[in-house]
Amino acid sequence: MSEKKEIDEFSGIDTTGHEWDGIKELNNPMPRWWLWTYVVTVIWSIGYWVVYPSYPLLDSYITGVWGTTQRQVVAEDLEESRNAKAVYAERLLNSDLQTIRSTPELLDFAMAGGRTSFKDNCAGCHGSGAQGSEGYPNLNDDEWLWGGTLDDIHTTISYGIRSIHEDTRLNDMPAFLADGLLTEEEVEELADYVLSLSDNSYRATENAANLFADNCSVCHGEDAKGLREFGAPDLTDQIWLFGQDRDTVVDVISNSRNGVMPTWTGRLDPTTIKALAVYVHSLGGGE
Repeated sequence: MSEKKEIDEFSGIDTTGHEWDGIKELNNPMPRWWLWTYVVTVIWSIGYWVVYPSYPLLDSYITGVWGTTQRQVVAEDLEESRNAKAVYAERLLNSDLQTIRSTPELLDFAMAGGRTSFKDNCAGCHGSGAQGSEGYPNLNDDEWLWGGTLDDIHTTISYGIRSIHEDTRLNDMPAFLADGLLTEEEVEELADYVLSLSDNSYRATENAANLFADNCSVCHGEDAKGLREFGAPDLTDQIWLFGQDRDTVVDVISNSRNGVMPTWTGRLDPTTIKALAVYVHSLGGGE
């Protein structure tokens, strides 16, 4: 004779007869669909072990029936990507800068490569956003010391400024006080004149104008707007590479500033240098 089932009065489910501290266990097994799902996943995992590499051995692993690994898949994907890039890299290398600029697929390829190369090689000085800092030009505007055309920028990147390359862009500003070319009073007067070119609060004397014409105009031009063949900046705007306070201007005239940009020829391949030139040219709108 079978035992009479005890029904839980709250849930309406029969109990198993097990009880702990007054708590009775309900006879409520897992749904069959869940159980069969579990069985299927176990079978699937065994099949996976057989087909794919999955289980470690002492000094190796089970390679699986197909012998396919995710590492192999990644390697194949990378090789495919390299082959695809090689096609565009060759086209980039064999194309002039204007052609690259005017060909959408080459421009996209150059911009992507140039952006990455800039962060790896140029951002340390010019900033991650190419905004520059004291002594390092802002590349987002249209003020270029040595010219802002594609060819100008390509030449600057290739050979550098005052670098070790034989074709580097080179022009040194004299240290007018340190080299004994001007007296302290003349430097002070000349600093006021230079500041007066962009700030009316400074007084420009006739003697200071003569000092500028005799010592500075050969590089900065008679109108003080700069000459790019010498890398001499425009002194009539509000863009200052080393600062626009009077003490800084006096110090620059007295002791000079001759920053160095390295040559990237030999450090970067020609394709990367072209991509960088296109990318930098795009930052300020280019010329």
